[in-house]
Amino acid sequence: MRKRLISDRQQAPAPATTDWLRLDDLAEVEISSEDASYPIESALLPGRGAGWRAAVPGRQTIRLLFAQPQALRRIRLCFVETALPRTQEYLLRWSADGGQSFREIVRQQWNFSPQGATSQTEEHQLDLAGVNVLELIITPDVASEQAFASLAELRVA
Repeated sequence: MRKRLISDRQQAPAPATTDWLRLDDLAEVEISSEDASYPIESALLPGRGAGWRAAVPGRQTIRLLFAQPQALRRIRLCFVETALPRTQEYLLRWSADGGQSFREIVRQQWNFSPQGATSQTEEHQLDLAGVNVLELIITPDVASEQAFASLAELRVA
C-alpha cells in the first residue's frame, strides 16, 4: 500500500528576498543607544554582521525615518538570546505625520530560555500607506531593567 502524509496547513511560499526595502537608501535611523561592536547597520542591512545591541541596559528605541512616505506590506523581526532567561516585549508602531502621532502594529512578549527558545522570528503582514516613521521599542526584560536589548534582523518590504 502506498501512503502519503498530508497537512491541513498550507505551506506559505518563501518570501522573495529582492522585495526588502534598501533602508540605507530610503531611511535615516535613530537609536537610543548602540554598542560600538554591534552597530544598527548589522541588523538593518543584509550581510553586515551579528546584529545590533544596546550600549546600556533597559528599554531601547529604534526609529526609521523615511525620506519619502512608504507603503509597507511586510516587516520581519528576528531576536536571539542564548545566555539569559528573560521575557522580552517589543512594540512596533508607525506614523504618517512625522512622529506626531503613532498607530500600533503589534505588541508582543516572548520568553527566551538558553535551554530551549533562544530565538524569535516574527513576520508581520501589513497594508500600510504613507508611512514616514517606523518605530520599534524593545523592553529586553519586563521583570528587570538590567538586560541589554538586541536585534538580529529588521527587514521591511
